[in-house]
Amino acid sequence: MSLSLCLSARMCVKKMGEEAEIDRLPIDLLAHIFVLITSFTDLAQARSVCKKWKQGVKQSLARRETLSFAGWKMDDDSTARLVRHAYNLKELDISRSRWGCQISDNGLCQISLAKCVSNLTSISLWGMTGITDKGVVQLISRANSLQHLNIGGTFITDESLFAIANSCPHLKTIVLWSCRHVTESGLLVLVNKGQKLESINVWGTRVPVDCFLGLLTISPALQIKSRLMLDVGSASLWPVV
Repeated sequence: MSLSLCLSARMCVKKMGEEAEIDRLPIDLLAHIFVLITSFTDLAQARSVCKKWKQGVKQSLARRETLSFAGWKMDDDSTARLVRHAYNLKELDISRSRWGCQISDNGLCQISLAKCVSNLTSISLWGMTGITDKGVVQLISRANSLQHLNIGGTFITDESLFAIANSCPHLKTIVLWSCRHVTESGLLVLVNKGQKLESINVWGTRVPVDCFLGLLTISPALQIKSRLMLDVGSASLWPVV
């Protein structure tokens, strides 16, 4: 049964002066049910039903290890509020979508204050054209457990790469697809300090081919995804078709 049907049934029973079956459930079980709800609109509706449901929604957020706002129209305040309640969060996806999930630097700064940020292992800011180095640096500086980062399609510069290199010692993969303001200097620092870095996507960047060879000199096992495929054994380059 959908949440809307549950709400309708609950209201009908209430009007008849009886206790709805769902109101007899303990908060822990309500929280388990709310964890299964992926619609933030539905969660907001559930939260406003009564004090018990509000607590159930809060507990359900605290149990989540993954939050994805891709496909939802979110603003800075509402996104940060949800993340703050997700104490056990490991993966955060606030990628831009055609529905307008637009988060600004202010939103990233608010999110950076959440307790879960230091435990995040994966962050995606894919296509978030409203953010700059200011917000990214603030968020990344506290994401010390980060292993996977996607900031492709943004306007970040080397400033963000320097912050990532200094704050994310466990980073394994990073997507910099079409980040046209990053340079060879930023990539060299990132790879030089990122001892656990396994894969880097630089497709659509404007760095010279020689830079890729420099990165492989630092880390021979590094997988570089770009317009050019690299044959490490022969150090030759050829275009992707």
